[in-house]
Amino acid sequence: MIRSIPRRTVLSSLALLPAAIVLASCSDSSDQEAAPKTEPATPAETAKPAAPAVAAPQPQGTVDMAKLLEPGALPDKVLGKDDAPVTIVEYASMTCSHCAHFANTTFPELKTKYIDTGKARLIFREFPFDPRAEAGFMLARCADDNYFAMVDVLFKQQESWAGVADAKAALLQIAKLAGFSQESFEACLTDQKLLDDVRAVQRRGSQDFGVDSTPTFFINGNMYKGALSIEEMSAIIDGML
Repeated sequence: MIRSIPRRTVLSSLALLPAAIVLASCSDSSDQEAAPKTEPATPAETAKPAAPAVAAPQPQGTVDMAKLLEPGALPDKVLGKDDAPVTIVEYASMTCSHCAHFANTTFPELKTKYIDTGKARLIFREFPFDPRAEAGFMLARCADDNYFAMVDVLFKQQESWAGVADAKAALLQIAKLAGFSQESFEACLTDQKLLDDVRAVQRRGSQDFGVDSTPTFFINGNMYKGALSIEEMSAIIDGML
C-alpha cells in the first residue's frame, strides 16, 4: 500500500523522518538481494578451475511490454538506443541500499557491455518509499538533462544523506555541487505537481505491474526482483539476443 503524504511536506519532512524508517523501506524481499559474502580463498581453492557461467535466474512474473512502455505521468528517462533488442525497465528507490548496490557495482559494467553497444536500453522509473526518496527523485527531475548524473551521485553518496538526522541540509550540499541554488533547491522540493507525478509513477508501477520492492526489473517483459549481479544480468540478456 502506498502512503499518502500531505501536500507540501516533502521539504519540511526531510529533517524529521527517522533514519531507521528510510533504511528499512528498501524492499520486502529477503537478504538474497544483498551482495553475497565470501570467505577468503585458500591456496587449494585458488587452484580450482573457474566456476561455470551463472545460470539465468527464473522470472518472477511477466507483464505486457506494450502496456509497460505506454507513457506515464512523467516522461521516461532512457539510456541506450530505441531499437535495442532488449529493453530493461528498472523501478528503484533513492533510499534503497540494494538499489544503490546495483547502481554502484553492476550498472557500470551493464552500461559498457550492453547499453553502449546497442544491445540493450534502460528505462529508469521512480518508486520512492519515503519523503527522502521522493526528494531525491524530484531533484534529479529538476536537474533536467543531468537526471542520470544526479541519480548516480545520490546513489554513490547515499550514506551521507539517506539516513542522517538532517537530510535537507545534506541534500542541499549535494544539490549545490550540481548547480542548484538555495532558491532553486527549495522551488524544486515544493513543486506539488512534480511530487504528484513522481507518486503517480510509483502508483502505476504498484497497481499495474505488481512492483512491491526495489529494485524490480522488467527485462523484455519478464520480472526480476532484487539487485541482480552482472553475471545474472548477462545470462538473462544473452539469452534474448
